[in-house]
Amino acid sequence: MRGFFYVLMTLSVMGLAFWAYQENYQTQDSLRRVANLHAQIGENRSRLGILNAEWAWLNRPDRLRALSDLNFARLELLPILPDAFGHLSDVPEPLPELAGINDVVELSSQGFSGPINPDEEPL
Repeated sequence: MRGFFYVLMTLSVMGLAFWAYQENYQTQDSLRRVANLHAQIGENRSRLGILNAEWAWLNRPDRLRALSDLNFARLELLPILPDAFGHLSDVPEPLPELAGINDVVELSSQGFSGPINPDEEPL
């Protein structure tokens, strides 16, 4: 019985050692992938900074003004002036809210001889 117990314990220790070995390599692989992702994030952030600087350089007002002057015949772009916008007095004021109809109106047929709908037969 003692021999069976020793064999069982030896196999369980070997199994746990194999499991720990696999977990160790999976952890190292995960850490390697995380480091690669951090490196890619850093590269993308620096690239984004460069792209933002290029965008600011390309959208300089003096450069855009020179381009619009150069292509005026084709684009017909004009500078935006303050009088191109409407005035506050041109905006209509909102209509006041109408009160709901709360009174009941009763209709009577006294003095009315014909049908309400001309296609309808009188009662």
